[in-house]
Amino acid sequence: METIEIFKALANEHRLQILKWLKSPKDYFVNEGHPEIDEESIGVCVGEIQKKLGLTQSTTSHYLAILQKANLLTATRIGKWTYYRRNEETISQLCHLLEKEI
Repeated sequence: METIEIFKALANEHRLQILKWLKSPKDYFVNEGHPEIDEESIGVCVGEIQKKLGLTQSTTSHYLAILQKANLLTATRIGKWTYYRRNEETISQLCHLLEKEI
């Protein structure tokens, strides 16, 4: 776990919001375009995240890439679409680090 990369990734309100939304995707996303995709196990499409953020596609993709580089998100590509979900293992390790060492 790259702790510095994680904290850098978390130092942005939009990236924090993405992590919050992806914790319970069914509460925040309608999944209009891809109803056959299970948001809990596969993830949420970039387009859905971008619509909810209200930012450009390039900015949204940049934020998602930062979160993925920090290992806070995992990506699954299906056809031409990319779906993101939280990496709960990394988030759990971070919580443990905060609780026990910081």
